[in-house]
Formats: sequence, structure tokens, C-alpha cells
Amino acid sequence: MNATTGEPGPGLDPLVCWDAVLARDRGRDGHFVYAVRTTGIYCRPSCPARRPRRAHVSFFEHFDAAEGAGYRACLRCDPRSREGAPADRVVRRALRYLEGHLDERVSLARLADEVGLSPSHLQRNFTARVGVSPKAYQDTRRLQRFRERIRQGDTVSRATFEAGFDSSRSLYERAGDGLGMTPGSYRRGGAGLRVRYAVVDSPLGRMLVGATSKGVCAVSLGDEEQALERELEGDFPEAELVRDCEGMRDWAEAVVAEISGKLSGDAVPLDLQGTVFQLRVWKALGEIPAGETRSYGEVAAALGRPTASRAVAGACARNRAALVVPCHRVVRATGELGGYRWGTERKRKLLELEQGKA
Repeated sequence: MNATTGEPGPGLDPLVCWDAVLARDRGRDGHFVYAVRTTGIYCRPSCPARRPRRAHVSFFEHFDAAEGAGYRACLRCDPRSREGAPADRVVRRALRYLEGHLDERVSLARLADEVGLSPSHLQRNFTARVGVSPKAYQDTRRLQRFRERIRQGDTVSRATFEAGFDSSRSLYERAGDGLGMTPGSYRRGGAGLRVRYAVVDSPLGRMLVGATSKGVCAVSLGDEEQALERELEGDFPEAELVRDCEGMRDWAEAVVAEISGKLSGDAVPLDLQGTVFQLRVWKALGEIPAGETRSYGEVAAALGRPTASRAVAGACARNRAALVVPCHRVVRATGELGGYRWGTERKRKLLELEQGKA
């Protein structure tokens, strides 16, 4: 990092970093910090504080580098903590409480009292971090339990009550798309998962493809194999990671074929972990035809959430599966490319390749 010019070192793309700051992308916490020259403070990307002007911002790969340049840690987002910002820790406590009381109806007031926040603050922080409200989270987890009980051989009525629903009517009122979600969608850090991966060559540089037994869960692009492996470790810190070049050959080749347009996205099975809203966004991205683009606002409107363009940008930033979840097809309303987790030039090349074939 050049502390004089404010330009990031070779490991950081300033456009990607700035878009992560704009989206308050918690998925990039731990990957870098940003410092504000006018305040002398550095923060994690997800800091809820008012965003500074871009001209006043510098990026550092680690908080030690920011402090070495004379900046001090933000008290609000606590960028030195490995457990996340204070609000993140409160939300984790709320999640643990809800998980321990799935067979009960936990009101917002009761949950807020348990974690020591006002109901309005808890609702706002929980929804911002999990993607859904505490009530919607409880409903989704009950639906997952319902499906698990059915798989174990329970009758519908028994599974309904064992999952925490007081009647079959309340089950079907809340079902929606929830029954289609895989169990463990909210699992953090990949705990309990075994992820096999391979690193191969592609027209866009080195490509890492990782998969669970159900399908591809991670696709990343870069120049260095070690950097791709570190990114996988950062995305799945609690998972068992196994390099398996031979066993992953078919899926890796299928993903590379996506670039040449030989296969549709449906050819690659996916096992993505995300919130309800993120999964909806990623599904909508797959419906954008190759060769076309949409703005963040247009994607939000297509989901029935016209004011959620910022949340759509956040979901794009948290996408772990390049190409097979085509977040490169989403651009700014002005037509500018915007950032891309794997580099703006790769985004440009992808769009040019797709538009040429179209």
C-alpha cells in the first residue's frame, strides 16, 4: 500500500474495494480495511458509518498497515476484532437464540430483550446482516426442519408440529419458495462441509472450482493459485478443504466451457449457501440472457423490491460462484461496469465475449 498516494497494493483492486464499501459487504471483511484521511480512522468494509468521499479513502490489506500509516481503528465497527463488529456479534447471539427456540414463536420484543437491543435496532441490524427479518428467518428454519422430518419418514402432520408450526395452514401460508431451499443455507463458514476443489487454466486466468457432494459452491478467478486457495479458505473457514484435481475434472471443465458458451448455466449443479434474498438475486442473475446486462435497479424491480438496488449490489458482491452465477451481467444504471470481485478487466472481457457470441 502506498500511504502517500492512497493507491492500494497489487493485491487489491480499488474498484472492487470501493464497491464493497458502497455495498457494506460483510463478505469482504477481513480481506482489507479502508481508511479516511479526513477523520484519521480506518474501518472494515461493512462499517455502518456514513460513507466518505472516494477522494478521501485509501485501502490497506491489513489493519496493521493502516495503523502503521497513522490511522486508528473505528470504535463502531471494531475492525481489529476477529469476531466481527459489535452489531455482528449481537446478531450472532440472536441467531443462536432463535436456533435454540425453533419450536416456539419468539417475538421481536422478546428477542431484543435477550440480546440487549431495542426491537427497532435489532430488526434493522438483523435484516441487514442476515437478509431477512427475525420472523422470516424463523419461518425459513421451520420449513427446513419440516423437510428434514419428511425425509426421515414422518407423516406430514407430525412433521408440521415437530417443525414448530401450530397448524398445516400456517405451514402452507409460509412455505412459498422456502421448501426449495437446501438445509443449512444459513450455516456460517461452511461448518460441517467437505469442499473438494481444483485449480485449472481458463481464458480469464487461473480458475478455482470448489464443490460439495451436491454441486459447485465456489468459482473464483485470479492470477495466482495460492491467492485463490486463500480466498477459498476465507470463504469457508470452518469447512474441510480437499484438493482433488482428478475428481473435480468434469465440473471444472464444465465451468470453463461456460466462458466459451458451450453449455448453459443449468449444466453445472450448484450448492450455494446464502440468505433467502441472496438466493433470489442469484437466481435472477441466471435468468439474464448471455450478451445482455441489467442495472442493479432493474434486478431489484424484477424481484418486486424496486428500492433494494443497494441490497442487490451487496448480493452480487457476496456471490462466490463466478460465471455460473453471472453477476458480471449487472452494471451501474449509468452503463458503467462497476466493480467485480475478480477484477473489472475480467468483467469487461466476459461481457465482450458474451456480446460477441450473441
